[in-house]
Amino acid sequence: MGTEAAFEVVNAVLSAEPISVDQAIAAVESDTAGAVVSFSGVVRNHDGGKAVERLSYSAHPTAHQVMADVVARLAAEQQAQRDGGATGPSPQPVRIWAAHRIGMLDIGDPALVCAVSAAHRGQAFAVCSELVDRIKEQVPIWKEQFFVDGTVEWVGAGS
Repeated sequence: MGTEAAFEVVNAVLSAEPISVDQAIAAVESDTAGAVVSFSGVVRNHDGGKAVERLSYSAHPTAHQVMADVVARLAAEQQAQRDGGATGPSPQPVRIWAAHRIGMLDIGDPALVCAVSAAHRGQAFAVCSELVDRIKEQVPIWKEQFFVDGTVEWVGAGS
């Protein structure tokens, strides 16, 4: 039984700089990974029937730590699940990369990027999907939408 971490968090940050799926994929790829699943949540040009010009993301001061904690907790839970049913040789590592932009973004810019590599596609898809859901639900980030008609709307700032 190996003691190495089978789940490796490669990146879990908020970024004021542009992020990309290519960057995420390159960071998690390995010779042991038979699957790399990625997600890119991009700024779209509409919301609720209104034309969107651009967005701004603001984060609570604790959001950096919450982001790291959310990803670490998911990795630990997945590790515990795998260890509970582990038999035979040490399983191949699962690598996780996640970043959420803060600041002003234009249409088409990636706002949330995640990538997960694993030996098999089922696990990579499942972990990536859960990762996206948890980040969106738990990390205190608010979106300010600037519409083409000049109106502005906050999303996620307390409802």
